[in-house]
Amino acid sequence: MTDSTQRTTAIILAAGLGTRMKSRLPKALHRLGNQPMINHLITTAREVFDDIVVVTGPDMPALEEAVHPYRTVTQVERLGTAHAASTARELFGTGDVAILYADNPLITAETMKRLLAARQEGASLALLGMRPSEPGRYGRIVEEQGRVTKIVEFKDATEEERRIPLCNAGVMCAGAEDFRNWLANVHNDNAQGEYYLTDVVEMAAQNGAVICVEAAEAELAGVNSRAELAQAEATLQNRLRDAAMDAGVTLVAPETVFFSTDTLLEADVTIEPNVFFGPGVTVRTGALIRAFSHLEGCEVGEGAMIGPYARLRPGTLCGAHSHVGNFVELKNVELGEGAKANHLTYLGDASVGAATNVGAGTITCNYDGVFKHRTTIGERAFIGSDSILVAPVTIGDDALIAAGSVITQDVPAGDLAFGRAQQTLKTGRGIQIKQSLKARKEQG
Repeated sequence: MTDSTQRTTAIILAAGLGTRMKSRLPKALHRLGNQPMINHLITTAREVFDDIVVVTGPDMPALEEAVHPYRTVTQVERLGTAHAASTARELFGTGDVAILYADNPLITAETMKRLLAARQEGASLALLGMRPSEPGRYGRIVEEQGRVTKIVEFKDATEEERRIPLCNAGVMCAGAEDFRNWLANVHNDNAQGEYYLTDVVEMAAQNGAVICVEAAEAELAGVNSRAELAQAEATLQNRLRDAAMDAGVTLVAPETVFFSTDTLLEADVTIEPNVFFGPGVTVRTGALIRAFSHLEGCEVGEGAMIGPYARLRPGTLCGAHSHVGNFVELKNVELGEGAKANHLTYLGDASVGAATNVGAGTITCNYDGVFKHRTTIGERAFIGSDSILVAPVTIGDDALIAAGSVITQDVPAGDLAFGRAQQTLKTGRGIQIKQSLKARKEQG
């Protein structure tokens, strides 16, 4: 960071429609790690730069909302990257300015710092480059004696220039006043009739050294299609998995676990294969998340065991050493310390006390078609299998609910509740019905 008179600024170009994405959604809002890709870039940029400005296109209120509270400017006409950057020139400030792209979401803070350092060490302009395995249609960086002389867009490049392996990632950094002057002199006499930001490189080379800072292809590759979005997701997931394991988390089959960028896992957590973490999940130390579980907006306490095949929905808090078993779904539930719901159960809008056992097939009926209602179960209670708890209802501490009960009224602490229909026996009637059915089957 710099002093208040020389604040650094990141300008993020995000006005692209993403035609190749074949989507009504602005390209910058397509998601990686369960958040818009532009938010990845903003999160990283704010580690490095003092100010952030986002250039949006017209009629993109959702994008403006996603980047709030950062300032935005609108590129009314999409006339190229230099035109987009020029739209924000009044917000460049007085220090160094970096031009970033929303569709390059995986640039690391370390690389941004190297770019800024190259500029502050004397380069008139610093830019990012890469050596992709398939250079394809990337612009080529032309160098002489280690200094960049120009960038040639693929459509305007000669055959010799297209053989250059060093490719432009689009990101560049220079002093604010220099950038303003260069942008004012960019013209659109090229194959596309657009104002290319890359044209400032030749201008900068006339004023001083232009330095290329190289980074890995996976970090700098752009996202312009669904296939490239999937590749970026794979890169991000590998980063998140490595970070989790470095922090002391055991991933039994790392390649099968899907994280959100805000997933928080403490040391000594174990994750079995094929687990999905949606946004807003925290898992405390020593917890075990078993295979094929889905977690979102929840917290799992120390030493708890979740799954296999469990679903934890938003608002759920599983206390320390609690158990949530196979085919159990919890939504907006507080499951107390040591409480168990081990089989085939749905609990919604409920509080379950410590050491309570919820039997297989239990359901809290929390929705009446209009309103949600809460079920409160005390500590050390036992809820028999196939019980239906019709909310709002309260089950006291140490209460016992008989299997197969439908509970519509509160159960005081320590009481036993039956809510079954009366059983009736018809002597010999069972065999008569079976014989009748067999006869009908034989008759077709």
